[in-house]
Amino acid sequence: MTADAHAAAPAPDARRRSPRAAFRRWRSRRPFWGGLLLTLGGAEILLTEKASLKVILHIGAQGLAGYLLPVLMVLCGLLTLFNPAQRLFYSLTGILLSLGTWLTSNLGGFFVGLLLGATGSCLAFGWLPDQEPRRGRRQRRREAATTAAASATAAAAAPPAVTAD
Repeated sequence: MTADAHAAAPAPDARRRSPRAAFRRWRSRRPFWGGLLLTLGGAEILLTEKASLKVILHIGAQGLAGYLLPVLMVLCGLLTLFNPAQRLFYSLTGILLSLGTWLTSNLGGFFVGLLLGATGSCLAFGWLPDQEPRRGRRQRRREAATTAAASATAAAAAPPAVTAD
């Protein structure tokens, strides 16, 4: 084999060093879907603020709050993604902001942004770091059956105990 063939062959660790694998590792260490949904909810509410006057249901006297709450939702979502240690504070703030958009921002972006923000906040609140993956009922039964079979085999293979009378 020539030196060129060695250079062209991918390293065994190439798959682990790919950008996709790096993103998956980054994503697994934070409440990714919660932060993303909270951010998307705030962005959707901001987009409905730009709707024409025929579509807008409620502008209200709190015109500034109509823009401020969704911007803070986007900020809480991004902070949840990039600072997961403080996810509880950001998720509680995010749910309060999401519910506040009901009054200030076209019924929470016509319910879509409100639901996205509330769902994202709940997902971020419920996320637990360093939790073992859940095992299904079938997998638990299979493991119990193999453990029982192994112990039965070990008991059958063991010599009988001799007692002296």
